[in-house]
Amino acid sequence: MLQGKKIILGITGSIAAYKTAVLVRLLVKQGAEVKVIMTTAAKDFVTPLVLSTLSKNDVLSDIANNDSWANHVMLGRWADIMLIAPLSCNTLAKMANGLCDNLLMAVYLSATCPVVVAPAMDEDMWHHTSTKDNLKKLSSFSNHIIPVANGELASGLIGEGRMAEPENIVEWLDHFFLNKLELKGKKILVTAGPTYEALDPVRFIGNHSSGKMGIALAAEMQSRGANVTLVLGPSIITAPENIEVIKVKSASEMYEACISRFDKMDIAVMSAAVADYTPVNIASEKIKKNDDSFTIELTKTKDILKSLGEKKTDKQFLVGFALETNNEKAYALKKLQTKNADMIVLNSLNDIGAGFGHDTNKITIFDRGGKEYNFDTKSKQEVAKDIVNTIIKLLHA
Repeated sequence: MLQGKKIILGITGSIAAYKTAVLVRLLVKQGAEVKVIMTTAAKDFVTPLVLSTLSKNDVLSDIANNDSWANHVMLGRWADIMLIAPLSCNTLAKMANGLCDNLLMAVYLSATCPVVVAPAMDEDMWHHTSTKDNLKKLSSFSNHIIPVANGELASGLIGEGRMAEPENIVEWLDHFFLNKLELKGKKILVTAGPTYEALDPVRFIGNHSSGKMGIALAAEMQSRGANVTLVLGPSIITAPENIEVIKVKSASEMYEACISRFDKMDIAVMSAAVADYTPVNIASEKIKKNDDSFTIELTKTKDILKSLGEKKTDKQFLVGFALETNNEKAYALKKLQTKNADMIVLNSLNDIGAGFGHDTNKITIFDRGGKEYNFDTKSKQEVAKDIVNTIIKLLHA
């Protein structure tokens, strides 16, 4: 389950740090890409040279080194998971209180991925009230804690506080990623991008949609184990591998692609910006600029979301998108009802960083009962996670 996973391994000052050489080797052997960050104290127990050799990556320790700078923000966004093993009592206290005095803490506070820790300390330290309070705080921040083992400690005592063995940590990670495949076996249809409605061989009516949001959704669902089919309008964004991509141009082509595949789908997410109208007549040759004015007769396109809503069974889950500029909530709730959708994702062009062309988005989700879920402005990859998490939550409600 670790094949292709990106793992940040944080190592702190504990005698258990000597085990990290074995841990790195096991992670790499399973196909993970490992980047190691060490505190200064950790170097007293295991050398960066050993870890860089085993991980095949430079070991990072300092925020700045001569003329180079370790970009802690990008490191925190790069990983699929951040593992701190061993977690010393000192670093635990820093994490619980948001201190940031080294690169490891800077990456931790910047991390957008799940964080898991494997504590290691002597028994009396482990049972101290402040340690227990700090662990509770860490858990309240949605961090994961691998239980300590009971055994021989560096002090010579026998008791709790021993770091989990590398094999057990790898097994924990395997189970974690396996359980994250909440959509395994699900067939999901996603639409993305704009549609282009031809006027003549060279001109069209379109919109500014880039397809970034829909492609991010398809990628997130695929990472959760789903079998994804992406119906993609004209876009320069490349879809991830292992996703079936059906390229279309017009609203009618997108309609046919969706209608013909919907019956076999468990979930459909209609995030494309489909044209509401299309020209009645398409000129066979380029239209010449002869007159001062030019009139185009338009007709409504087929409503893909509504058509799918009419076909939808009780075993299927349908998601629509609403991009609005005024009376946003009212229009989104009306769309939810009239289209027979199970969930509507609302974008307001009045929100900074939302809508077409941005790398960020700000959404509000409404479920079938009208319950509202609000989210802050985030990258479209993080927004995709919020949308998928909400779908999964509603599926199991």
